[in-house]
Amino acid sequence: QVQLVESGGGLVQPGGSLRLSCAASGSIVSIVDMDWYRQAPGAERELVARIFSDGSPYYPDSVKGRFTISRDNPKKMMYLQMNSLKPEDTAIYLCHAVIQEVRTQPPYNYWGQGTQVTVSS
Repeated sequence: QVQLVESGGGLVQPGGSLRLSCAASGSIVSIVDMDWYRQAPGAERELVARIFSDGSPYYPDSVKGRFTISRDNPKKMMYLQMNSLKPEDTAIYLCHAVIQEVRTQPPYNYWGQGTQVTVSS
């Protein structure tokens, strides 16, 4: 059974930094794209950063220049370095990945449970 587990969230002051991690485990043949999403209370889930299978990243304007996504394929890990954090970055951050478990079957979407990030003084 494939699992995604996030870690690294917490409380940080405005202007501070946090590094989130996402660990994938289970029967995995390959991991295609990996993403970080976030969801604040009363708001829709939004894409924070995406890293494609070739390692190229994508960032929306809201985090460009402040967040950096990376992945370690042999370790099945993904990271999100968040700098210059703002109160509006407060949300639950969720790991998402497109994972292939069986070579003869298409990949599926998997989600982690999320980790809380709170930016406040």
